[in-house]
Amino acid sequence: MNISHIEHIGIAVKNLQESIDYYEKVLNLKCYKIEEVADQKVKTAFFMVGQTKIELLESTSPEGPIGKFIEKKGEGIHHLAFAVDGLEEALEFVNSKGVQLIDSKPRAGAEGLNIAFLHPKSTFGVLTEFCEKPKQ
Repeated sequence: MNISHIEHIGIAVKNLQESIDYYEKVLNLKCYKIEEVADQKVKTAFFMVGQTKIELLESTSPEGPIGKFIEKKGEGIHHLAFAVDGLEEALEFVNSKGVQLIDSKPRAGAEGLNIAFLHPKSTFGVLTEFCEKPKQ
């Protein structure tokens, strides 16, 4: 398995626009993209910090994963995402090491990436995401 870098840090927020305003007006970062991922019931906003992205996540439904997360834990860091080469192979590798998978197969995520999550029960409490750019 080859992890090349931290792809992004996902942060659950109640109000996307208020959060964007903070990142832009206080931290002086620029939101370069807002996108809705309907099947995940989430609206996202992205910022670049060096080669790492910050992904703000606002739930579009209280029943979505971000809505449930905020209800249970409040706003804050939701997940850590790593860029990998060979997403399916990476999932097979970590699974062979006893890591519980949320996604056994890649699925479509924001920014056109293929994604899969590892269960935080197997990753010391950190919801972990693997991301891969689709093969052209």
